[in-house]
Amino acid sequence: MQEKKLIVLEGNIGAGKSTLLRLIQQHLPVSIIAEPTDKWQQVAHDENLLDLFYKDTPRWAYTFQSYAFLTRIQSIMDHMAKAHTHDTFILERSVYCDRFCFAKNCYEAGFMTPLEWNIYKDWFAWLVESNHAPKPSGFIYLRVEPEIAYQRIQKRSRSEETNISKSYLQALHDKHDDWLIHQKEPCSSLKRIPVLNLNCNDEFEQSIQRQEEHLAQIITFIEQMDKEHQQAPSQHCATSI
Repeated sequence: MQEKKLIVLEGNIGAGKSTLLRLIQQHLPVSIIAEPTDKWQQVAHDENLLDLFYKDTPRWAYTFQSYAFLTRIQSIMDHMAKAHTHDTFILERSVYCDRFCFAKNCYEAGFMTPLEWNIYKDWFAWLVESNHAPKPSGFIYLRVEPEIAYQRIQKRSRSEETNISKSYLQALHDKHDDWLIHQKEPCSSLKRIPVLNLNCNDEFEQSIQRQEEHLAQIITFIEQMDKEHQQAPSQHCATSI
């Protein structure tokens, strides 16, 4: 069996991940692994943990981040264990994004105690950096300015997102940049993994031209990974389109 490739679509809230995933599914020979939001919204059938997290973040931050980690790994392993026509999988966000962006932001904002943060980092290091979790072949970063992300969130009006502030989006934006562009976060398991940086400030849902440009960049990115087979040092395929 050919080696399976796991490519992760990363980005801030409101970056356009759901829209791009639909385009990828329609036009590229890949399998999609969506973010397990349905599990977060129906814990034990009737508890909406995502809603609780946004309404009372200090109370639910550690609980939510722990459950998000668990369900992300479950979704990947369950999906990849099944028979699929394609050997390339596109994953919506990852446990790395949780660790270096969302969970870290919770700690720095005071929503996690130092004890909770250290416990989180300990089991993350054991499960992920010790290769107990599937390792990505590449990252696609949908980069969008926080103000634009905020406008999109206001427009789509999802009930769980009503309390999201501009400052929260700015903090997440900075952490995504530090991790995926500036590589300020050391993580041994992410060495030599390439990153494609897509400029998603322009609304592309109704623009065929922008959609084609994004898809072309993704196709080239995947083809480059097929050729390199992770042998070259990690580098950013950062093309603003």
